[in-house]
Amino acid sequence: MAHPKPQGRLEHANISVTDPERSAALLIDLLGWKERWRGPSMKFGRSVHVGADHDYIALYTGDHVKGEYRKGQPLNHIAFTVGDLDAAEEVVERHGLKPFGHDDYEPGRRFYFFDWDGIEFEVVSYE
Repeated sequence: MAHPKPQGRLEHANISVTDPERSAALLIDLLGWKERWRGPSMKFGRSVHVGADHDYIALYTGDHVKGEYRKGQPLNHIAFTVGDLDAAEEVVERHGLKPFGHDDYEPGRRFYFFDWDGIEFEVVSYE
């Protein structure tokens, strides 16, 4: 008898940032997300969760979080899809960050940016 294969999807990613409120404001502005929760978290830190109904990003900080991350250690980037890539780029710039790596190849157009802590994000549009 064959066993059914589990079906899943990404529920959340938990990343360490130096200023979760600043990071939350960027993601809410960029993606139309909402704040889902905030409060104290493990290791004497605090978290702000932003996202949609099923999926979200947990933005964690604590006294030991210093930022200044180097690409690829261990995270290469986090990617988001948007309907309007030009509008998304304007949001990133309005938050004082610099888009780069603009490219257009199947299956979509994209750009990248680093946040204040050195975390790389990719923004893609399939429109």
